[in-house]
Amino acid sequence: MEFRLTYQGKLPAQTSGRGGTRVPEKHNIRLQIHHQLKVLWQDHPSLRSWGNRDETERTFVDTLADNHEYAGRRFLPLVTKVGGLACSLDILFLRRDQPGGLVISGGDIDNRIKTLLDALQVPTERDQVPKEWMPSQDENPLYCLMEDDKLINSLTVATDRLLVPRRDDESKHDVVLIIHVKTIIVNNLLTFSIAGAPCV
Repeated sequence: MEFRLTYQGKLPAQTSGRGGTRVPEKHNIRLQIHHQLKVLWQDHPSLRSWGNRDETERTFVDTLADNHEYAGRRFLPLVTKVGGLACSLDILFLRRDQPGGLVISGGDIDNRIKTLLDALQVPTERDQVPKEWMPSQDENPLYCLMEDDKLINSLTVATDRLLVPRRDDESKHDVVLIIHVKTIIVNNLLTFSIAGAPCV
C-alpha cells in the first residue's frame, strides 16, 4: 500500500530527556494525521473489510484498538508487528529558511524529524499525551500510522524552501511536510493469521 500524509504547523526539535517531551506539539501532529488515516481506513477496500463484524459483533478494528489502550484512550495503528508489516517513509520537508543547511533557525533537521516520528507512533505512556485531552467520539480510537517507530525500515528526507506567504497566525518556523508512506509485508504468516484479516 502507498499513500501520502501531510502536516502543516509547528515541528520543534526533540529535547533531551524522556519521551514525554514536546507533548503538545506531538499531539497536534497526531490529530492532523488521525483525520487522514481515518479516511484511508474508510476508503481502502482491504482496510474497510477489517471493520466487518464477526459473530460476537466485534471487528478486527475494535480488537486492535483495545490492544492499544493507554490511560483510557484507544489508538489504532496501521503498521503493527502482529500484522507483519513495516513501512518506509519518504519525507519532503518544506520550511521558511534559505536553501541548503541541515541546521536551520527552527532547529536541526534530525531532531525535528525525531519529534515527527514520535508523533506518528502510538503513545505508550500516560505522560506522552496531554493530561487534559479527552477524546471526542471521532477520536475514539485515534488513528496512528504505526505501533512503534522500530517498524520503519527506511527513511529519507529532502528539504526545500516553503514559498507560501506566511499568515499572521503562523510562525516563521512552521513547516509543511509531505510524507510518502509505503507499507511492506515482512511476515506473511503473521499477516494471514489475524482472525481472517486481509493482507494490505
